[in-house]
Amino acid sequence: MEHLRSIPDFPQKGILFRDVTTLFKDAKCLEIMEEEMYELYKDKGITKVVGIESRGFVMGAILARKLGAGMALCRKPGKLPAAVVSQSYSKEYGTDTIEMHEDAITEDDVVLIHDDLLATGGTIKAAWDLVRKFNPKKCYMNFIIEIRDEGLKGREFLGDGIEVTTLISV
Repeated sequence: MEHLRSIPDFPQKGILFRDVTTLFKDAKCLEIMEEEMYELYKDKGITKVVGIESRGFVMGAILARKLGAGMALCRKPGKLPAAVVSQSYSKEYGTDTIEMHEDAITEDDVVLIHDDLLATGGTIKAAWDLVRKFNPKKCYMNFIIEIRDEGLKGREFLGDGIEVTTLISV
């Protein structure tokens, strides 16, 4: 926790932003997160890791390499060059859309969706809805941080039917 920075009133007043970039800049923190996540998923048959823009790309790519899996990007509109599948959603301070290439995942894939943080659940729910459009064999979710101490119920918003793990709960 000493390596996790909290920034009040970002990106707007009333939001306490948990900044994982302070975890990324420390080599030992990266190593610990890599090993912890690898241990969670090494026997799950993961074939694709979906990283959510943009902080989900960091550990998502590290974990994909360690698992011997491919990496698929879940990005904001207009960032992917080929044909895409889209999903819009509401979040605590507005609305947004995420996209993936329409050939990013197959029905034979076992998918791990990774993002840095679970708070209200809007972004990850949209990513899960998007991934389900591909009809993969199985899907898991992982986060570096889950925020529970501020009355946020992101995990509950996701509902049942998917295994969710986090490295840190605050």
